[in-house]
Amino acid sequence: MKVSTVAQMRAMDRAAIDCYGIAEELLMENAGQAAFSVLAQIGPVADQRFVVFCGLGNNGGDGFVVARKIHSAGGTVKVLILGDPDRLAGAARLNLEIIRRLPLEVRQLENSAGLAAELAACAAVIDGIFGTGLTREVGGLHRAVIEAINACGKPVLSIDIPSGVEGDTGQALGCAVRADHTVTFGLPKIGNLLYPGFALGGCLHVSHISFPPALYRDAALKIALNVPPPLPPRDHTGHKGSFGQALFIAGAAGYLGAPCFAALSYLKAGGGYSRLAAPQAITPFIAMKASEVVFLPQVSTAEGSLALCNRDALLALANSLDMTVLGPGLSLQTQTQQLARELIAAIERPLLIDGDGITAICQNPEQLRQRRAPTVLTPHPGEMSRLTGIGIPDLEKDRIRTVQRAAGELGAIIVLKGAHSLIGFPDGRVFINPSGNSGMASAGSGDVLTGTIAAMHGLGLSIEDAVCKGVFLHGAAGDLAAMQLGEDGMTAQDILDHLPQSLKQEREGWPASLAQRYAGPHIVA
Repeated sequence: MKVSTVAQMRAMDRAAIDCYGIAEELLMENAGQAAFSVLAQIGPVADQRFVVFCGLGNNGGDGFVVARKIHSAGGTVKVLILGDPDRLAGAARLNLEIIRRLPLEVRQLENSAGLAAELAACAAVIDGIFGTGLTREVGGLHRAVIEAINACGKPVLSIDIPSGVEGDTGQALGCAVRADHTVTFGLPKIGNLLYPGFALGGCLHVSHISFPPALYRDAALKIALNVPPPLPPRDHTGHKGSFGQALFIAGAAGYLGAPCFAALSYLKAGGGYSRLAAPQAITPFIAMKASEVVFLPQVSTAEGSLALCNRDALLALANSLDMTVLGPGLSLQTQTQQLARELIAAIERPLLIDGDGITAICQNPEQLRQRRAPTVLTPHPGEMSRLTGIGIPDLEKDRIRTVQRAAGELGAIIVLKGAHSLIGFPDGRVFINPSGNSGMASAGSGDVLTGTIAAMHGLGLSIEDAVCKGVFLHGAAGDLAAMQLGEDGMTAQDILDHLPQSLKQEREGWPASLAQRYAGPHIVA
């Protein structure tokens, strides 16, 4: 499913009205009907009491439609307007005038006095205060109302996005409604899918409100949920070389786990032949845990990291295999960082750069544009900050645009790791990954990701599809581990151990709870 920015959704609304002749009043009616349909799924409407909070934009107009539907279904509804209703215009004004003719309470809310008692007496709350265009901090009466909604303990349905969440980033602007359900229109907005907005929205529903598919499937919409293609079928007569060969250039004294997890995850995710080039001194210790990996002991620096003199042999091997992963646990030793930069410049096969390899390239990221073969970067926010020069707070406020810009400027595929990891491509496409959980925020998880992506390429997927599939299955392995163990105390080893099951479920079908989550928002007809 595509995902839109706030500006793209406004353009879609305008095109529906101007190009297709779908009246604004009809769009608002469809939006209100969709929201009411979800409300009716939450619980009975007839003979129940509801409070609808409405702002002064079209979000409030949608709330007026919901109030009318509640009344028509036999419920008792109270409409509280935040702001001067005389400022309403267009379809929102029309729907206000309609409900004023009905025997239900409609009034402007002047203060929050007595609000707790009113909310305590209702069955559910409908939040139509702000839409997706909010850009300022929430304060005053609006903040008091949102805090009262969050404290009332009743089911909350938000219209389009929880009020207080910024539509293009998912950031909470001061405070925001915590909804149990959110019904968004046309397409999900970025703010519906990125944290904290995603967590504040509860169960997400989408109604196309009668938009023609040409609008919500437009190729100009570059953001989408990560729904990668199926795994290729396994060749029953294949040998280890049939399922890919990868080289891992990783490890240093004191960093034994990273190379181990990276190289082993390639095999656990279905890859055929995993070679690990690590300093000679640490190779025997890694081999005790990863005996299935083929080891290529390398000359070390005095500090125990990979020496620059290994360059030519590593380059020759990298250029003979399907893919190279460079960086996990590599260290920041000066000679080793120079080795990484020279290999990045010279390797002519697909290359995934992670961890200390990303630090090496930060001195001259433009070097990546000179590479002719595909390049994949898998930074966490700190590494992304160093790569782009954007501070972490600013990066987190606008993750989508940061990934788009960096991928375009560097000519690389970028996986920005985190809650709902982002996969950015040089042409501006960004995929939001639905799998994964907070238990994966532990040391070594990213190393497992590198091998999983490389294995997907080894199984026959293109680099682009391998990145998307690897990110998804890595997150799914974490979800399967969490189902068995819980998120507290999960380790990279747990993710690694669940990779085979992740591929098995991908081929045979996911457990119902995960299948529902991975399918994306519920579609409201």
